[in-house]
Amino acid sequence: MKSTQVSNKHTTYFDSYDHFFRDYRNKEITFVEIGILDGGSLFMWRDFFGDKARIVGVDLNPEAKKWEKEGFEVFIGNQSDKNFWDRFIEEIGDIDIVLDDGGHTYSQQIITTESLLTCMNDGGIIVVEDTHTSYFDGFGDVTFSFIEYVKEHIDKINMRFEALPEEKAERRFWSIEVVESMVAFKINRAATAFKSEPIFNIDSTSHAKDFRYEDKNALIPADKIFNKKKPNVALSLKQLERILSKIKLEQPGIAQNLRKLLD
Repeated sequence: MKSTQVSNKHTTYFDSYDHFFRDYRNKEITFVEIGILDGGSLFMWRDFFGDKARIVGVDLNPEAKKWEKEGFEVFIGNQSDKNFWDRFIEEIGDIDIVLDDGGHTYSQQIITTESLLTCMNDGGIIVVEDTHTSYFDGFGDVTFSFIEYVKEHIDKINMRFEALPEEKAERRFWSIEVVESMVAFKINRAATAFKSEPIFNIDSTSHAKDFRYEDKNALIPADKIFNKKKPNVALSLKQLERILSKIKLEQPGIAQNLRKLLD
């Protein structure tokens, strides 16, 4: 990866880039990077993907438009603005790869992911970078961090299992892969749509006894495994306020009634 301009990356990122993106090299793809001001990464990706790739940059700072003279497409907009993404998608069309290296606040990361999932090509990938900010102050309420959003969607992926509620299942992407400081959402619509149901290689079984509960440690308390104490059910007032704030956005009437109970 070569660049003639300034670019700031972490040493552990390059193996991850190769892992996620190598299959797209020298192909006609649309690659979108959010966060491009110094321009170095645009040149790096041009070198990595080759001349067939369409390299698109997004930044909030209007100065980033200067990179258009180098042959890149540059859009100026706020990544936490859903209306911006609607206009962007209408102009750009379908996308193969998204790399979010923007502002790294939780709202920016979540809104960007949710908005761009609607326009990803089958076989595409969204990679959100610098996800370690989910453990820092100054990027939003950690109760609703980007990593908490990811955990919620891991649950929703598992809801595809045939014995679990289908209405809670996530089918916009097939899988989530987590590496240090990055999360990748992989699009595979055929695999995502495949129905989960039991299948046997022959019509009958041996009727062998299930020895699951013969294991005396099968149901030992989870805190013995994870070296963690059971969560305290009692919530602090601060935690309750956070919950009410979230409910207020979605169900104002319910939030008002709950608040009366606390007064």
